[in-house]
Amino acid sequence: MDENFIRERITQLRLKKGISEYQMSYDLGHSRGYVYNISSGKSLPPMAEFLRICEYFNLTPSQFFDESLENPSLLQSVIDELRKLNDDDLILILGNIRRLTRE
Repeated sequence: MDENFIRERITQLRLKKGISEYQMSYDLGHSRGYVYNISSGKSLPPMAEFLRICEYFNLTPSQFFDESLENPSLLQSVIDELRKLNDDDLILILGNIRRLTRE
């Protein structure tokens, strides 16, 4: 994993979210070229800004770096909703997940 991974991952997540570099830059409170500079390899975000980018995509840093997740923000949304359920409902959901993923 290297600097290119960070750039490519931000681009992948941005495109999946359907937003432009300009819009993401604006949403993060930066000049219009901020995300372009990251994507093009001119710069990398500092740690505090990286954490804001993770938050922007509704991801943990761990999810950001997990290459096996195709849609990490969707997974995070599911996890957030599951946290609202009681134990009985979680057991029911777990049973359905196991049924659906049986091979």
